[in-house]
Amino acid sequence: MSRLPLLPDRRRPLIFAHRGCSSLAPENTMAAFRKARDIGVEGIELDIHVCKTGELVVAHDDNFLRTVPEGLNGGGRSIEELEYGEIRAIDVGAAFGRQSGVQEAQAVAPLTFRGEHPPLLAQVLEEFCPGMYIDIELKTRKTRDDPLPGLTADMLKHFGDRALKSVTVSSFNPFSILAFKKLCPTVPTAVIWCVDREVPPLLRYGFGRIISRCDYLKPVYRQLNRFSSFRFRTLEGRPLVAWTVDENALAQKLLKTGCDGIISNRPQDLL
Repeated sequence: MSRLPLLPDRRRPLIFAHRGCSSLAPENTMAAFRKARDIGVEGIELDIHVCKTGELVVAHDDNFLRTVPEGLNGGGRSIEELEYGEIRAIDVGAAFGRQSGVQEAQAVAPLTFRGEHPPLLAQVLEEFCPGMYIDIELKTRKTRDDPLPGLTADMLKHFGDRALKSVTVSSFNPFSILAFKKLCPTVPTAVIWCVDREVPPLLRYGFGRIISRCDYLKPVYRQLNRFSSFRFRTLEGRPLVAWTVDENALAQKLLKTGCDGIISNRPQDLL
């Protein structure tokens, strides 16, 4: 089976700032993405959901309970239950430094990022493509009648070559990737996996690659070694991008085993 190359015009190794430079700014915000760009990182990774009014919202969790103080987080409702007008009013930067536990973050006054709101995918693409490459993770548990793959495909087609040559799409959900791939076959795709209770047992070791017919793979770094790298990359012809790698020595080891890219909360240490 022929597969799309993974960002062939970008220099190796590929370095993605995980949810933006999330050790230095609130995750999945324009501030975090700009921070990555400012320090010289060429790629960013982000997560998207569909909200109640149909916009593609950049956020990791199903809701804002983890990242926003109680009383200011939309009442704990899911992103799917919130209109974008409500999401736009949520301040995801106010608590940065107090909740993150990151040393650099704790050194930053909480007021520094006050007023940072969950952006729309369109805003990110508008500002950062094609200057940076972007890994868009589809956050969905649906296996059918899911609007997220179609809305994402439409968005990328709207931006044309400006985005199509700079973007990859990935998900833990292989059915979501398969649906997206049918609608937008020119964008490289990946399945993500790890051993975690939230991941269905069948998908914890990469079986989703068979369902999704994806082009590259995103395993958690702990599940990569020389044997698995040889199997996936050499025998199957799928490039590997490992997550989440915050130590330079570990990154170097993974690159030597055959990884094409690294996703990191601390890309400033890997440069």
